[in-house]
This record gives sequence, structure tokens and C-alpha cells, in this order.
Amino acid sequence: MKIGMTLPGMDPGLDRKRLFDWTRRIEAGPFDVLAFGERMAFYNPELVALFGACAALTERVVLRSTVIVMPIHSPVMLAKQLATLDVLSEGRLSVGLGIGGRDEDLVAVGADPARKKNAALARDVETMKRIWRGEAVVPGLLRPVEPKPFRAGGPELLAGAMGPKAVRLAASWADGLCGFTWAATPDEVAPVFELARRTWAEAGRERPKLVTGFWFALGAKAREQMATHLGRYMNWLDPAAREAAQQHAGFTGDVRALRDRLRQMEDLGADEVHLVPTCGDPEEVERAADAIA
Repeated sequence: MKIGMTLPGMDPGLDRKRLFDWTRRIEAGPFDVLAFGERMAFYNPELVALFGACAALTERVVLRSTVIVMPIHSPVMLAKQLATLDVLSEGRLSVGLGIGGRDEDLVAVGADPARKKNAALARDVETMKRIWRGEAVVPGLLRPVEPKPFRAGGPELLAGAMGPKAVRLAASWADGLCGFTWAATPDEVAPVFELARRTWAEAGRERPKLVTGFWFALGAKAREQMATHLGRYMNWLDPAAREAAQQHAGFTGDVRALRDRLRQMEDLGADEVHLVPTCGDPEEVERAADAIA
């Protein structure tokens, strides 16, 4: 099982120095993946620009989006951006795609709410794949939209799908699932993995790649750290739901307990688990590394 570390962009303060420090530590550590997700009206930097910097700062780790909110993007422009990242990283890009869980992401860019559908996502993915194959998807252009991706056919695509209908549709275009568990427990992850395996098999496809992730905080004040982070991050929830998440969501404990939790995810058949930090301190990378080494 591979382990990914997510950049701390959902907390304020991810400047040039901190980005360099986190990226250097992730690249040098026992991590296989550097991950980041997308959000509009928040502290986080824009994902494509951020990954351009990460592609230049790293040589080894996979760069994984978890996830890109497809309805806020033009599929043609995004295809060009992702192909560029694939070239800059020499094929180390892996793309998680979803329709998003917050309407304000769409409102912030004036996106059409009708595109927040899994069927629309599947159509947009097919448009991007055609572009990466060199096809002309827009009439009248003098040349196709380029550059060609480093990997033939384009980067690996994973679906940020949750429910049965979304997972079933994802089996038609995705290489697997890029999920997330709020509770950070095997009981929450197991049925999602089983659904994906069954759905991919019914579609006549090979076993899907199974990826999940969870918030983590280590040490004596772990729950306090988690509560501070989630209270800020979950600003779209009503106060009662936000307070419940602050008290129960994510993993809190010591290094040994984190190691045990990762082993449980591996036993479920996870191909990859992303650790999502709840503070911006670069030493968090080293603390997590102790659980993996």
C-alpha cells in the first residue's frame, strides 16, 4: 500500500517558504504521493498553478489531485492544463475528478449548476480523453489542443464518487476511486471499496485502484488541533453538524495507533491512503513519517 501526504493548503499561511519546506520533506520522506484538493472561496491556492510548482520541486512522488471540481472548469482548458502538468512532471500526474460537494464553488466562478451531475462529468472526461488522443473536439481550429500528455492517452483518472449511482457511472471512465473517510475507520471504508470492486466487475473492467484518505492529528492535543482545523474548514455546515465533526471526525492518537489504522486500511485492500494534515507545521510530515517508516 502506498501512502500519500496532503499539502496543508486548507490552513492559512501556505506561502513560498512553507510550500518549499513541505514539498521537500514529502519528497525526501517515506511518502509515495503528494496530494491536494480544490476549493474556491477559501485559503487554499489554485490547484493547477500549485501543482506546476510541485512538479518542478519534485522528481519522485506522484502528484494527485483529490479532487478537481469538474463543473467549475472548461473541459478543453482543463485538458490542456493537465497535459501540461503531465509533461512537467514526466508522467507523475494522477487526477481525481468529482462534481464537488459545495455549491459555493460553482457560485464563485459563475458555473452552470446543471453541470453538477455525474453524467455531465462523464461527458467532460470523454472530451478531455479525445483531446489527449489528438482529436479535434472544437470545429474550425487550425491545430488540435496541445501539448500531448507525457503518458499516452493522458494521466490516470480516478473518480471522487460516493454513492452507488455515481460509482456505477464512474466505472465507465475512471481507473478507480479517490475517496475520503470522515470517520477514518475501516467500517466506513469497507463498503465503498466493496461497491467499487463489484461495480467494476459488472462493467467488465479490471479491479479498480482503491484510494482513500483521512484527517489526522498526533500527540496530546490532537483532538484540539483537529477541532480547530475542522471548525475553520467546515464553514459550510450548520453549527451543530460542524461541532459534531470537530468532536468525532478524523484520526487522533499517537504514532503507534496511526500505524495500526494504516494497516487496517491495507487489510481492506486499499492501494493508497492519503494523510490530510490539520496544521501547517512542517514537522507534521516527520511525525507522520514515524508511523510509516
